[in-house]
Amino acid sequence: MSRVRGSRRSPVPDAPAGAGGNAAGTEHGTSRPGARRAVAALAGAIALAAAVSGCGIRTTTVPVDAGPAPSRVPCTLSGKETATQTQPQMPVRVYLVCASALEAVDRTVPISEGRTGNRVRIAQALLGELLEEPSETEREAGFATLVRGPLTVSPPRDGDPAGTLRLSRQPEDLPPAALAQVVCTLAESEVATGSGTVVLAGPGEYAPRGYRCTDSVKQRPDTALPTAGPTPSPAAS
Repeated sequence: MSRVRGSRRSPVPDAPAGAGGNAAGTEHGTSRPGARRAVAALAGAIALAAAVSGCGIRTTTVPVDAGPAPSRVPCTLSGKETATQTQPQMPVRVYLVCASALEAVDRTVPISEGRTGNRVRIAQALLGELLEEPSETEREAGFATLVRGPLTVSPPRDGDPAGTLRLSRQPEDLPPAALAQVVCTLAESEVATGSGTVVLAGPGEYAPRGYRCTDSVKQRPDTALPTAGPTPSPAAS
């Protein structure tokens, strides 16, 4: 018997469906990295926004108007005020508070109130100036007074040192800055002693003390004033 040799089959090519599947697979494979990059970029943007917000930084593209820069208080007067006076005046100098320091201000008082040679009258006239509220011009320049009434001056008692002025309130009971105003104003007037010391006492039995107005007092009036301690009476000296 002769054996019939069969022909070998050639492989059948993939069906179109398979080809379509490969194309789809190729398409999906090429698009996935791009999608991942988009997702990663979005996540990074969200994380950055959260970090900026957590640091307290507000992001804005709109300019913010913070207003004008704060102006410095000048503490100077452009000129003397020209108010109409009904009686002769004498010039005086008082110390007011400006920018947390003491600054000298020139004023005038009636001669009847600040009569030369009468220490008590002069001191009372100066205290009266400190008790008055600053004028409009002075306020605009930043000046203020911390001295509050009632506050009067009386002559020394028997046994007090020469030049003593007795206030209606104990000097140490005044606010430090107010006492500094009083001391510096009196120290640069006829009321002060030869050494520039102001001898003050209160209405009680406390011994008079000498107070000095120094540059540090003018710069920091809220601090304690330097004193000369209890001043001895003329009999004890």
